[in-house]
Amino acid sequence: MSTALTYGLKRLAHILPIGLSLGLFGLSIWAISSELHQHRPGDILRSIGAIPAWALGGAIALTALNYAFLTGYDTLSARFVRQPLPYAKTALVAVISYGISNSVGLALLSGSAIRYRFYTAWGFSPGKIAQMIAFCNLSFWLGLFAVGGLVFTVEPLSVPGLLHLPFQTAHPLGILFLAITVAYLLLSSFSRRAVHLKGWVLPHLPPGLALNQIAITSCDWALAAAVLYVLLPTHPGLTYFIFFGSYLLAQIAGVISNVPGGLGVFETVLILLVSPPIPSDQLLGALLVYRLVYYFLPLLVGVGLLALYELRRRRGRVKASKPG
Repeated sequence: MSTALTYGLKRLAHILPIGLSLGLFGLSIWAISSELHQHRPGDILRSIGAIPAWALGGAIALTALNYAFLTGYDTLSARFVRQPLPYAKTALVAVISYGISNSVGLALLSGSAIRYRFYTAWGFSPGKIAQMIAFCNLSFWLGLFAVGGLVFTVEPLSVPGLLHLPFQTAHPLGILFLAITVAYLLLSSFSRRAVHLKGWVLPHLPPGLALNQIAITSCDWALAAAVLYVLLPTHPGLTYFIFFGSYLLAQIAGVISNVPGGLGVFETVLILLVSPPIPSDQLLGALLVYRLVYYFLPLLVGVGLLALYELRRRRGRVKASKPG
């Protein structure tokens, strides 16, 4: 299986994800257009125009800060496999991989191919790269469990029937998430062995590394929600903490759907949870701007950095192949 995974990653690493992103972008346009069909374009455009310049600037700044925390995923994963790299390298990989995979979807494939492309060039073995990929994916869920456990326990939300969950509020989900987070921290503190669960292996992390892992990923989730929150019209009945819970529940539905960026699913669940008190046309306007700021701008940056890296790498090979 390891050989097959390595072979598959090698093939993926030679295919820039631009084509895939363009194809899935078409799917995204179709999904969002089905939602916009229910509202008059003029109302949505007016809601977009009503977003203050300071809110747009704040959303861009929060996105940049969020990506600064995202670089922590790869930095910690390199420490985990005991082959640390200069921060500039791990930051480059993180910005490119998350900038592309967040929009493209199928993060396990697109993000893994990009990481394999870079880390093999820097001397990492396929086994260590696989461990780093697993570490980053585990970190993503741990951050969700930590913040989701806190928010859903303190502020239990009503669960939309669309999700077909066996409970009416998110309170049981919060308790489950908190239990998983606490169990993970206890294992890292008192156990020195990896945990084997039906073919899955949960590696042992030192307590300090596990705490950093949860802290960084929790900040990632909190900042991602803040990007959208600053774009919404202010309303006394919608505090950030309440909105954060709605955002997390919508993101869970989007991640499970595996649609690129959760597009369509994320918006639908969020509209069910937040509208009212926020009118749906204003929420859709803010969501469109959020997609542009949080997904498409990092996608452009990621594709640009990847193209620049490949160009510089090719030029270096040409210079090295020239005789004396």
